Amino acid sequence: MFRKLPGLLAVDVRRERKTGARIGVALVFADVSGEVIILTGPPGAGKTTVAGLLATGAPRPSVHLVTDQFYRWIRTGFVPPYLPEAHQQNEVVVGAIVTAAAAYARGGYDVVVDGIVGPWFLDPFRALADELAVSYVVLRPDLDVTLARAAGRGGDELQDVEPITGMHAAFARLGDLEDHVVDSGHLDAGQTAAEVRRVLEAGGHRLTSAR
Repeated sequence: MFRKLPGLLAVDVRRERKTGARIGVALVFADVSGEVIILTGPPGAGKTTVAGLLATGAPRPSVHLVTDQFYRWIRTGFVPPYLPEAHQQNEVVVGAIVTAAAAYARGGYDVVVDGIVGPWFLDPFRALADELAVSYVVLRPDLDVTLARAAGRGGDELQDVEPITGMHAAFARLGDLEDHVVDSGHLDAGQTAAEVRRVLEAGGHRLTSAR
């Protein structure tokens, strides 16, 4: 009756010592939680294309969580998130993103969080690190490549030089997170995805708890 429970490793039947009558059953489960992978960088770095490749080609159930959608769902009162006055809005949105990512991961899905998640937004993700594996990867081609790629995007994607330049500069100041950078300027999307898989398997891009 227990065979279809996900992650079940063993069934320990407990019996009364004298009579041998069964008095309880203990189920031993493997940890089936997924991993949260934050794939970030300035606009034009290639996050969405690479995140799609990572999630689609994954060996485990995986989710591509596009953070831009959380901002687009604000229909009244939206503030462009790169403006100083967007701070309170951005904190609310990041909280919603973290909640969604954690829910998927607790359900057994690996989650590729695709969006602009600078070090200034990492504390809510670090708070998950006691419970879930959380990795942080920054795609950071040089500024010229970033601007050229952003200019080639369509739709409502950000193409303005000034905010893109400002965000690129923000990701240039990572401090002790500098080792989390992947320079994707000389790589195409497939090569970048392969490099991200490699660094994730090496385990050096894990975040530690906020404590």
